[in-house]
Amino acid sequence: MPAPIPHPSTTTYALRLRAKVYALIRQFFAERGVLEVETPILSAAGNTDPNIESFHTTFHGHVDAGARERWLRTSPEYPLKRLLAAGVGDCYELGRVFRNAEAGGRHNPEFTMLEWYRVGWDHRRLMEETVALVEAALAMVGRRCEVVVESYRQWFIDELLLDPVHAPIDALREPLAAFGIEPAGLTRDDWLDLLITHILQPAFPDDRITLIHDYPASQCALAKIRPGDPPMAERFELYLGRYELANGYHELNDAAEQRIRFERDNAVRRQREQREVPIDENLLAVLDRMPDCAGVALGVERLLMCLSGSDAIADVLAFPFSEA
Repeated sequence: MPAPIPHPSTTTYALRLRAKVYALIRQFFAERGVLEVETPILSAAGNTDPNIESFHTTFHGHVDAGARERWLRTSPEYPLKRLLAAGVGDCYELGRVFRNAEAGGRHNPEFTMLEWYRVGWDHRRLMEETVALVEAALAMVGRRCEVVVESYRQWFIDELLLDPVHAPIDALREPLAAFGIEPAGLTRDDWLDLLITHILQPAFPDDRITLIHDYPASQCALAKIRPGDPPMAERFELYLGRYELANGYHELNDAAEQRIRFERDNAVRRQREQREVPIDENLLAVLDRMPDCAGVALGVERLLMCLSGSDAIADVLAFPFSEA
């Protein structure tokens, strides 16, 4: 007997809501003079982040076309930064990205990301624009939320009475004792992340936009580090209710430092017996020429889930991964 033909997992309402959000995003940036661009989905380089796994494929055409092994992008970040270095100015991309091994109730290996960059801005100014976009999306469905802004360090002190910068690891582990987490191989930053995902983030009220800014320097990713005692990564995350929607940076534009971070990522991959990922040499070749800027990536499916009141990503996809 033939297998049944998969039907769309989502309702007509969800499909129309997605279309309205796309139109809102394009109008929002058109009014602000931010250029929509399109960059490659396949690249000769991948994402070195040890916590993200990329899909890759093989090109079988003529050898003169370039590297045979190609990686599906996990975000459009690297080519967008190359455009910034070429002088394109404020720009954004709305498109599909891919992350291997991320499938479940709230994750799909193929999803839509909105990423944009503002020349001459820092992360604090970009936080305000990110809130404005989310508030505009909420207004489409007749919702308003209060906005709370707090530093990463003060957040931990207020809610857990723990200083995330100086507290010993045993103190960070203590509030998580009831969860039965296997501690082998976990670093300080791992325990901080677990405190967020298991205790702090679930406590956010549904009717609130929460912005957390200025992260420990060890969690800098691609952000600039501000000197001080302690030094802090100029980074922010935006939560709508319990959902993390956006991750933004005052962007690093130092190629030598960025190479060190990429190589450090691959060293962690070796330690974890993960495959090393090719470093994006095209990005490093121009990164020193990238203007001072801030950038942010926002997960569109997460936003749609919040707007539609769903806790399942399948509800906002035409077809989930299992039916694609």
